[in-house]
Amino acid sequence: MAAEGDVELELETEPNGSAGGADGGGRAAEKPRKHDSGAADLERVTDYAEEKEIQSSNLETAMSVIGDRRSREQKAKQEREKELAKVTIKKEDLELIMTEMEISRAAAERSLREHLGNVVEALITLTN
Repeated sequence: MAAEGDVELELETEPNGSAGGADGGGRAAEKPRKHDSGAADLERVTDYAEEKEIQSSNLETAMSVIGDRRSREQKAKQEREKELAKVTIKKEDLELIMTEMEISRAAAERSLREHLGNVVEALITLTN
């Protein structure tokens, strides 16, 4: 006996005549199987993969560009070292920087040369 707002539901039956779901005592309706798209995608990717041969002309061009860049950088570095070697520095300034900053002679000399022998600028740079 249904009340005025109640709705009666009919159970769907399977072809063998048993009611579906856990209430009918039969087995649950089978879900349609889904395709495993991950494996299919992997096969699709590997099917289209081709080995490409690197052309020797492209490789030679790239190597020459890298070699040119390295040689330019090396030349610029050598020119900078020559310019720094021309700068005269005072022995007292060198010793001051070495003792105050507790750095090696080479580091103190390099700093002084980069700042054209100006001990104050060299010390400021070393403290920052």
